[in-house]
Amino acid sequence: MRFFILLTFLSNRFSIKILFYILCIIFNLFFLFILSFINFQPKSVFQQNYKPRYEVNKLDKSERCSFANCFNFTNCLDTNLRIYVYPDLFNSSQSKIYSDILTVLRKSVYFTEDASEACLFILSVDTVDRDRISEDYVKDLNSLISSLPKNIWNDGLNHLIFNFYSGTFPNYSSNDLGFNPGRAMIAWTSSSRQHFRTDFDISIPLFHKEHPLLSNEEIGLNSTDFQNHDKYLASFKGKRYVYGIGSETRDILHYLHNNNSVIIASTCRHNSDWKKYEDERCEEDNAQYDRWDYNQLMENSTFCLIPRGRRLGSFRFLESLKHSCIPVIFSDDWVLPFEDFIDWSQVSISGNEKNILFIYDYLSNIPKERIYKMRHSTQLIYQKYFASVERIVLTSIEQVFERIRRHVGLPSQQNWLCY
Repeated sequence: MRFFILLTFLSNRFSIKILFYILCIIFNLFFLFILSFINFQPKSVFQQNYKPRYEVNKLDKSERCSFANCFNFTNCLDTNLRIYVYPDLFNSSQSKIYSDILTVLRKSVYFTEDASEACLFILSVDTVDRDRISEDYVKDLNSLISSLPKNIWNDGLNHLIFNFYSGTFPNYSSNDLGFNPGRAMIAWTSSSRQHFRTDFDISIPLFHKEHPLLSNEEIGLNSTDFQNHDKYLASFKGKRYVYGIGSETRDILHYLHNNNSVIIASTCRHNSDWKKYEDERCEEDNAQYDRWDYNQLMENSTFCLIPRGRRLGSFRFLESLKHSCIPVIFSDDWVLPFEDFIDWSQVSISGNEKNILFIYDYLSNIPKERIYKMRHSTQLIYQKYFASVERIVLTSIEQVFERIRRHVGLPSQQNWLCY
């Protein structure tokens, strides 16, 4: 009898325990659901201090360069820092962009023809386009570099290499240069934080070959009366990409289009084989694309959507600044140009690519006063750093030199850089 009483007691205790566990599980699931809902609100995913996913660089041993182990400061102890640009030793052609870059450097106050007094070295062979299917791709670059004077190249020590396009179809790897840069610094236009060497590499903007060479070729500031002249809240005109990397982000933009406050004009026309991949929306998209003028859309929009394309960087980024259109960036982990000294949170808005459909509500609620300040900042930053090839290149050099001054204890000239 006692045995059955004990068994009944234990079974009741066991049932209560099971019930308690079940209630705990239900409570935890409910709590997780509430947290996920809160974290998915649009106000929390579009922040001006947006932090990328990669906080720590995970690089190969060959990529772990810094000023501590990949730089020689011997010729960098003077206040007059010098740059040596290699003479044109090879018969390889140069793209207009790289030719313009070298022209600016050779005409700058930093230039020297004496390699022995230089702190920084620039290759004369074109490294801008490293996409193997591009007409500007320079073949056998490793071979060309190996024929340089060994005492100057020195495995890339103190060299700065400019690169606009890395990788190729289908992956467009953001760190595939197709040659060994040794211990050189890289000026990237589309670097991800995963591969970017902080305080060693630099990030520069992507610009067209038609970009003004000299600063005096650019007109002055536009009108600062932004408050009432905009016709559209936000806009985008560009390729949709019907396949491959970048298509996922751009393929959902059409959901934002309302033909009123938000204009999305995308086209499927890209490369010669797009017809093989076209979908049911392509005909309508192509017609919509032809209706709108690219520059007029930017000039009449408060915000310009900057989704990633095949690569992280975009021509649209610089063009939006030129038109005083606030950039709204959807390019996960892209290192923004000159972010060492430009506070992009005062000029642009960044969000995760997967949250792009929440952007309308967020932009609609930004106060007019803040919009005015941001648009005015786009003008100031564009004119100071980006209005010409000259300003972009010399700002790049000053960024490197400022790091050098900091390391060797020279007086800072950061007042020239900071915005």
